[in-house]
Amino acid sequence: MLTSKQRSQLKAIAQNEDTIIMVGKGGINDTLIASVRDALKAREIVKGRVLENSMLTPREACEMLAEACGAEPVQVIGSKFVLYKRNNENPGIRLAR
Repeated sequence: MLTSKQRSQLKAIAQNEDTIIMVGKGGINDTLIASVRDALKAREIVKGRVLENSMLTPREACEMLAEACGAEPVQVIGSKFVLYKRNNENPGIRLAR
């Protein structure tokens, strides 16, 4: 569970990240979950966007992907969301205590 200080730190990091996950009319499927897992392992933090043709709200998509990937939802703003998962083998982001 993230503290508010850690969440704030991750939001600041996410501002500089590109949006790499797109949730469209296909919703959340195994392929999308696999690509989110790979991205989280490589980057620890990913930014996603829910397209207008999706049946899911950004909050629903964020929570579903977080649960499927074992990640922490950081924030949902408009159609975008941010997920974080610490890479235990090679951590790249140092969070405040």
